[in-house]
This record gives sequence, C-alpha cells and structure tokens, in this order.
Amino acid sequence: MKRRFATLLGSLAIVLAGCASMESPMHDEPLENTYWKLIRVGDVTAEAVDNQREAHFVLHAEENRLAGSTGCNRLAGSYRLENDSLRFGPLVTTRMACLEGAETEQVFLGALEAATTWQIEGQALTLEDADGETVAHFEAVHLY
Repeated sequence: MKRRFATLLGSLAIVLAGCASMESPMHDEPLENTYWKLIRVGDVTAEAVDNQREAHFVLHAEENRLAGSTGCNRLAGSYRLENDSLRFGPLVTTRMACLEGAETEQVFLGALEAATTWQIEGQALTLEDADGETVAHFEAVHLY
C-alpha cells in the first residue's frame, strides 16, 4: 500500500511539473540590451530586403548608445531614458544608396525622432509620440 501511494505521489509530481512548465508566464523583455526588430512604422509594414540588414535597433545601457540599421543604412546615436519617457538623438546614419527600403528608412528615422514614450508587452515594443499616437512597433529577437 505504501509503495502504491509513493508511486502515485511521484507520478502526480511529474504531471504537475509538466503542467507548470507549459503555463510559464510570459515576461516582458527589457528595453535596453535587446535587439528590437522593426515590424511596423506609421502605415508602413517593415520588410527585409535581400542583401540588406533588417531595420532594428539595440539600446546599449552602459553608454546610453543606440546602434542598429534602418533597413538600408547603419544607424547610431544616443538616447535618454527616464521611467516611461524615451528620447532619441542626435541620430546619424551612413549614406549608402539603396534601391529598396529608402521610404521605410525615412519614416523609421522620423518615428524615432518623434518618440517620447515606450511600452513593452511580452516581446512587443511600442513607441508613442507626445500626443500618445503609436509611431512604431517592434519585436524582440533573441540572437542566441
């Protein structure tokens, strides 16, 4: 009887452990030191172009430095973060001519310059302007 009870208790523990791992709560990605891939900016859905980097940025916390790509050119600059307030600038880019992606680049840069607040839900980052209007959507990408 004791042996059956121990076996039953052990089986129950295994089942409950499996259920707990399936229901692990989604956590919010950190704003800083995360690769944020551009999904949508304004009315434009970001699309990767062959032989070009995807539009993205990473906020490097130790130096308050932004690095990334506009989908055409490399992007760099600084940022200021205070609670839910986020300001970018000044921003600089390389000056390569791209056959595709130039429209997205201009709208992306404009969205970064207009952004004043941010919000993360799970793996989704939203930037908003001073009027509370969404200017860009991003998705966290894990590189390893």
